[in-house]
Amino acid sequence: MMRKDVSVGRKYFGIFILVLIASFFTPFNSRANEFTSSSFRVLDPVMAPAGFSTSTGFQLWGTVAEIALGTSTASSFQLGAGFLRYPFASTPVVSATAGDGQTALSWTASQGVLGWTASGYNIGQATISGGPYTYTSLGNVTSSTRTGLSNSTTYYFVVVAKDAFGNAIATSTQVSATPVAAPAAPPPSGGGGGGGGGGGGIIASATGAVFSGRAYPKSTVTLLKDAQVAATTVAGSDANFQISLSGLSGGNYIFSVYSEDSKGVRSSLLTFPVSITSGATTNVSGIFIAPTISVDKSEVKRGDNIAIFGQSAPTSEIVITVNSEEEFFVKEKTDASGVYLHNFDTSVLEMGQHTTKSKSALNGEISSFGKIASFLVGTKNVAATIATKCPGKADLNNDCKVNLVDFSIAAYWYKRPLSAVFKTTETAKLNGDGKVDLVDFSIMAFYWTG
Repeated sequence: MMRKDVSVGRKYFGIFILVLIASFFTPFNSRANEFTSSSFRVLDPVMAPAGFSTSTGFQLWGTVAEIALGTSTASSFQLGAGFLRYPFASTPVVSATAGDGQTALSWTASQGVLGWTASGYNIGQATISGGPYTYTSLGNVTSSTRTGLSNSTTYYFVVVAKDAFGNAIATSTQVSATPVAAPAAPPPSGGGGGGGGGGGGIIASATGAVFSGRAYPKSTVTLLKDAQVAATTVAGSDANFQISLSGLSGGNYIFSVYSEDSKGVRSSLLTFPVSITSGATTNVSGIFIAPTISVDKSEVKRGDNIAIFGQSAPTSEIVITVNSEEEFFVKEKTDASGVYLHNFDTSVLEMGQHTTKSKSALNGEISSFGKIASFLVGTKNVAATIATKCPGKADLNNDCKVNLVDFSIAAYWYKRPLSAVFKTTETAKLNGDGKVDLVDFSIMAFYWTG
């Protein structure tokens, strides 16, 4: 019995020696050393010498997965590993204001999710629409003035967000501007002589802004200026829209846009600051209104499907995320009407409350995530209520809008005892705790229409 055990032991020892020898001749030469510093400890890593990143506190030699999207490629495959499988960086919304021999550019910061963070921006400049562009690298800033331009020549610009490795993670839509010479100063008033014929005054250039982007096919797009409705338009069948706003004064404004899909479901509010230059037209491009989202059940029996649907631009790619102990991501394509639908199998979800949201991508442009839809995974199926065009909350005067009128009503009752009549309104339209406080104003901000 002893002799047999020894024989078996020698056999496995020999296998171990062969594996050990093979490891010394393996070109990859993988390692599993633990890395530590005063602030973190990496347990059981599998590293390979590649020299990706170093600092005074750690040194990263390599990973078995890619550290940035597209870094693990070959002629026959591309590795899309881990949480980088569905990274996300929103497209900057760019405004351009022409001046004398220059153009002032500003843009919204690109918002990165799932591993991507914008660490800087490049500006592409061209005199031909679509390029080729000449790129200038900037730091982590959201404005730049391009000087040395020729007046009366149209210039085209794009803004590219870069991650820490220098990878382009989001590119804005193209925006254009035509620098113009400053008007000549008027002659000094007073002084004798002359009287002469009228009509020689200088006509000041109009001050305004042009907003363009994507919404939903044939949907109404509403533009807010400092929380008030400034203009509306109807998007084309391709979901593209353009709004011109004139009669502005020079200064800084907060603009917002939203739309409604074909079912009357309102989008989230996309807000961005714009600096308007007196006597010039500011072009704001790259607006991409986030998709709407709804579910067909307020409660779904675990293991049954729940339909997640909404609307965006036609033929765009939708990424839907469903939160759980593990976050799930699925992709769908919108049809010619911009509608998408996904039947999600809830057997992978734990019992309890869940939320879902979506974002859209088309031709390199990426929207932000839209509103959140909630549902319960339980023991039965309960159909969701049909959305209406009037806000479900915060519309205190019942005019199907949430604006300064409703804000004024709520402000009157702020930290005051409620009347018997307004108690009923507060219960139905606010958070129902019998008082008006900051929680109620947060609800109003969520449903705000202007």
